[in-house]
Amino acid sequence: MSRESGSSRPLKLGVPAAWLGLAALFAAADLALKALVEARLATGQSIDFGVLTIRVGYNTGVAFSIGAGLPPWMVVVLTGAITTAVTVFLWLQASKRGHWLSLLGLSAVLGGAAGNFIDRLDGSGVVDYFHTGWFPTFNLADVLITLGVIALTLSTVMADSRSPAPHHAIENQDPKNPPSAHRPSEPT
Repeated sequence: MSRESGSSRPLKLGVPAAWLGLAALFAAADLALKALVEARLATGQSIDFGVLTIRVGYNTGVAFSIGAGLPPWMVVVLTGAITTAVTVFLWLQASKRGHWLSLLGLSAVLGGAAGNFIDRLDGSGVVDYFHTGWFPTFNLADVLITLGVIALTLSTVMADSRSPAPHHAIENQDPKNPPSAHRPSEPT
């Protein structure tokens, strides 16, 4: 789709299947990278890039290992429910032709959530491999979720700054008696 000539409206893309496809590509990239890291560094090796080290670790909980003591089936059910909710929300937003940045953010969140959900299905937890030494070890899915939330936040802020005054507020104004004339007199 393209913008109309001279239009100041933001580009809006729909097609729910395309946004779900993008989320699937994100999930596939996450799972492929996890498989590669596990295959190459399974015996405890690491690759040091200075501020970032790549080494294999497993997280049986969710974000920041919250829930690590829960039974694996419970974590799978919880993350499956969250992933399903994000899928439905993305589909609905794309069906309404939501803003492209919002849809991109939702696709990234869904791709990351799906990648971690699929990875935890074997009961051994999620493969984490980015290690900083000062932050919990994480993976590409976590990066996608974080960047997706940032995109959603930016989309919301941008939409709020573009929103005109509510139409009903303009309709209810009496041109002979502006809103400032409706204020009660202040006590002296």
